Amino acid sequence: MSSEDIQLSLLDSSEDQQLLSVSDLNRQIRALIENQFPLVWVQGEISNFKAHSSGHYYFSLKDAKSQINAVMFKGFNRHLKFKPESGMEVIVRGKVTVYEPRGSYQILVETMEPKGAGALQLAFEQLKKKLQAEGLFDPDRKKPLPPFPQVIGVVTSPTGAAIRDILNVLKRRHSGVEVLVIPALVQGKEAKESIASAIELAQKIKTLDVLIVGRGGGSIEDLWAFNEEIVARAIANSQIPIISAVGHEVDYTIADFVADLRAPTPSAAAELVVKNKQDLQDKIQHLQQRLLKNMEYSLESLKKNLSNLQMRLVDPRKRIQDGQLRCDELSLRLEQSIFRLIENKKNQTQLLREKLPSPLKKIAQSQQQVQHLMTQQTHFMQSQISIKKEHLRSFMALLESLSPLHVVKRGYAIVKKEKTLIKSTEQLKKGDQVQVNLAKGAFKALVQEIIKN
Repeated sequence: MSSEDIQLSLLDSSEDQQLLSVSDLNRQIRALIENQFPLVWVQGEISNFKAHSSGHYYFSLKDAKSQINAVMFKGFNRHLKFKPESGMEVIVRGKVTVYEPRGSYQILVETMEPKGAGALQLAFEQLKKKLQAEGLFDPDRKKPLPPFPQVIGVVTSPTGAAIRDILNVLKRRHSGVEVLVIPALVQGKEAKESIASAIELAQKIKTLDVLIVGRGGGSIEDLWAFNEEIVARAIANSQIPIISAVGHEVDYTIADFVADLRAPTPSAAAELVVKNKQDLQDKIQHLQQRLLKNMEYSLESLKKNLSNLQMRLVDPRKRIQDGQLRCDELSLRLEQSIFRLIENKKNQTQLLREKLPSPLKKIAQSQQQVQHLMTQQTHFMQSQISIKKEHLRSFMALLESLSPLHVVKRGYAIVKKEKTLIKSTEQLKKGDQVQVNLAKGAFKALVQEIIKN
């Protein structure tokens, strides 16, 4: 059979069957598949994941033997609590359809859950890892709490149990603190924007000293607003120190890691932010007692130092008087020594007189010698006393002459320039201001002319 015969045979058979275009065929296949698989659950590993600029997600799902293309449009993926990644095992729900322009079939994904850990837990770990890498959890960036806050801000629900607990604790511990409640939704889809906006609003209140952000306990879904990135960044950007107080002690949120201080409960946050009034009063009393003891000790030490200085400080006149007394004492001792010497000589003479013969001539000679010796000793004593007195007078005269007051009393003056003693005109120049000290009083003078000798 020739090729022409075959073509004629095909044309004849097509008259008995409907002739489809490629588009028609793909459309019918699409309808058939969508009717056969209206909604499916598929488990697989994400590969070739791509987040398009339009907001849609494009990826493939695969297992050990095969794969299928998948797309998740923006309207669906914006509800995800986590960020899909290649290599992640997931379970998706969607519709199987055909992309007619290429004739390829794919899954239109409507929901996605990570296999194993829940979506919320995965989202928590992903955001925690991201913010930690940015340094938002670093201790160095955390601000210290003020020791004695006057105005405390609270971002929470104004009708919740958390604000009542906070107010009760603050009233019990320190009634003088002012509390400013900044209302915010703490649960639901709009809670994250509400909390972030309330924190940003608090930055405009210049009187705020510290800010408590939190709510009472609940499920992970109830507390989820405090795990949102917008709330974490609002806390990180706050210029006011923030205490996070979300849920119970076992509940941890992203806000706890970013905040300057985490409190396990709202009541605990109130206890952390203000000191107990009685504790403060006791501490103040203790510090007052310590201060008083330190002042008493310092005063006593200063008194002792002053007394020691007074004892060591000697008036020049007192030194002269002491010198005179010392001189008189030495003179008296010298006279007594001479008298004792004379007495000894007399005794010796008497002994010699008794031992030796007593011719008149020998006696006369001895008497002359004794008399001469006594005269010499007397002259020597008087000479020494005169010399000592002369030295003392010279010393007193020199001391008196060196006294600045003595010089000033004779009509001289002491001239100083800025506390510097002027000894020569070379230390001065025209226009200098000097102070002239006289025997009585002093006056300021202006140098008009320098006269060289």
